[in-house]
Amino acid sequence: MKSIKIIKTRSDIGAGTRGADLGIDAIEVAAKKIKDDFFNNYEYYDVKTYNEVIYNKNTTEFAKRIGNVLEVCTNLAEAVKDSLKENKFPLVLSGDHSSALGSISGVKMAFPNKRIGVVWIDAHADIHSPHTTPSGNIHGMPLAAVLADDNKERKINELDDETTKYWEAMKNIGGTAPKVKHEDLVYFGVRDTEEPEEYTIEKNGIKNYTVDELRYRGLKVCMQEAMQSLSACDMIYITFDVDSMDSDLISEGTGTPVSKGFDEFEIIEIINSVIATGKVACLEFVEVNPCLDNKCNLMAETAFDILSTVTVKLEEKLS
Repeated sequence: MKSIKIIKTRSDIGAGTRGADLGIDAIEVAAKKIKDDFFNNYEYYDVKTYNEVIYNKNTTEFAKRIGNVLEVCTNLAEAVKDSLKENKFPLVLSGDHSSALGSISGVKMAFPNKRIGVVWIDAHADIHSPHTTPSGNIHGMPLAAVLADDNKERKINELDDETTKYWEAMKNIGGTAPKVKHEDLVYFGVRDTEEPEEYTIEKNGIKNYTVDELRYRGLKVCMQEAMQSLSACDMIYITFDVDSMDSDLISEGTGTPVSKGFDEFEIIEIINSVIATGKVACLEFVEVNPCLDNKCNLMAETAFDILSTVTVKLEEKLS
């Protein structure tokens, strides 16, 4: 039986708002509130972070703090790779979503010859590059790095040498670029995008299962279709950004809340449907921000409900 190893990345320097670094602790508080011993049941590892650099002057306008984000992602990649090499399942809990680059890189480093599918559950596409970003926040760029897609056709920014150097390094973490093919990426719940992202999605035929589509066609039908589209992949990485959920229904305890999203039961069914394939190599939860929660700690409590529920399914498949 393969055991689960929790990897914690308390970094929020890729986000535009502070507080996601506290998300893991907020989830742990949610577990303790209901006297659930979840976090004592698994081995864990804390990834080295650099949150203090938030106070330094930023020198890379179109990829803020990119040198330090690169270090965090590299550290996380090593942790995920090591976990997989130890035959342990990496269950990653992270701050901001730039961490996904580290997690996917770690899977690719452990299995360089395997084809990796990505299930991206999020309100946002996170497929900007420094060439197209309107904000410079790297939590909007992990997929562009994973796909090694600069999208220069929609370029709006002129990069300096420092940004260019670090961006090339980000794309090449682990020595492989790209790490994922566009056709092996499936979105769930994306509903807040900019034109350069929409161009990349349409150009490459990336499927986005919207909330409305899942409810109209049926979640089971959509999941079967999505898993069929990833059938050529040897393994699958799942990332769950809590802003994929409805901010009005749940709470605003995330950096960029968006209304009209999923409820927690739909998220559980989506994740469990992917786990059921037996191909999941890594699962990541991101972007809980208790500093922004307008309903006490409800976002973290909901995230823990989802985490503890899908872990049951995960352990079944690992046994």
